[in-house]
Amino acid sequence: MRTFLSGICAIAAVLCTLAAPPARAEIRILESPGGQVGPFLDLFERVRDSGERVVIDGPCLSACTLVLSMVPANRICVTRRAVLGFHAARSMDKRGRMYAEPEASALVLQAYPAGVRNWIVRRGGLTSHLLLLRGRELASLYPRCR
Repeated sequence: MRTFLSGICAIAAVLCTLAAPPARAEIRILESPGGQVGPFLDLFERVRDSGERVVIDGPCLSACTLVLSMVPANRICVTRRAVLGFHAARSMDKRGRMYAEPEASALVLQAYPAGVRNWIVRRGGLTSHLLLLRGRELASLYPRCR
């Protein structure tokens, strides 16, 4: 439950950053630890349909990285503070134990844009280890925000 609530709080924080004039509306991701996938998919579907630009301006980890699969790349930019964190999909059983979801991991990996997918594969794929994409490597895949 705590993970779900922190994910919802992260989504709420993203939504609260809609502070640009209508002609140049944007969503600014300042910090998101991720969380349950469903709320992120719902949010990013609305963002995709809205036409808003996404500014990644801090850590965007786990389920937050689904923005790359949902919003067209030409509407995503990154700042120098941007960090994307990827890991394998996992779920929690009724006893609170985490377990791997290899089929979900494969689907997520295929949904990422080719450049991101290739970067992940070159580093061993999606595992329980968090892969961090930042700096020059990230800037080679997404433009710097202006």
